[in-house]
Amino acid sequence: MSRPVEDSDRSQDAPADTPAGTPEETTPAQALLAQMGGVSGLIYSALPVVVLVPVNTAFGLVPAISAALGVAALILVWRLYRRDSVQPAISGFIGVGISALIAWIVGASKGYFLLGIWTSLIWAAVFALSVVIRRPIVGYAWSWISNKDRAWRGNRRAVFAFDIATLTWVLVFASRFAVQRHLYDADQTGWLGVARIAMGWPLTAVAALVTYLAIRAAQRAIHAAHARSHDGDVAPAED
Repeated sequence: MSRPVEDSDRSQDAPADTPAGTPEETTPAQALLAQMGGVSGLIYSALPVVVLVPVNTAFGLVPAISAALGVAALILVWRLYRRDSVQPAISGFIGVGISALIAWIVGASKGYFLLGIWTSLIWAAVFALSVVIRRPIVGYAWSWISNKDRAWRGNRRAVFAFDIATLTWVLVFASRFAVQRHLYDADQTGWLGVARIAMGWPLTAVAALVTYLAIRAAQRAIHAAHARSHDGDVAPAED
């Protein structure tokens, strides 16, 4: 008699334990980071650059490109072996391949950085435009990643919080473009590699922190507005 009772209790407790804390606690920070491949993905993205610059200095362009592609291929195989997220692993390898192709076409190792330089400018413009038209990208990204509705669009405080987060990303992308474009024009390939790494995951971490704080602020604003509207609906019924 006791066994059926324990099984039924366990089946009732399991659903309550499984969802509890998963969306609320992990979604804002971890889901955004997961889209970039996690912390390991940010580190892996720097390894081809670490190999490219010294190999180019010692042996020339073609060996440097080959070494960067080799490292990217090893990272892809390693991440697939570890059963990491497939999308960041494959997109990272494709990005290295395109960058290597551009370097080969340009005929200089600094060409490897062109894709990242101009991509930063494009993203800076897109993020800035989204703030100007009052459609901050961070807000829509949060709605998509966390499967939330777009109730934040009608909340001024939530929109303002997402504006701040989006503008932070604008500063990150714009600074990457300005600094790395200057180093590219000055033919400072070594410093270009240093800037690529130094302005990569460290700035991403800062922007991700601001994004996390903005999401929390937006959630508080939405909950407060919902509570006020709920109180307003209840009050007349009591009278």
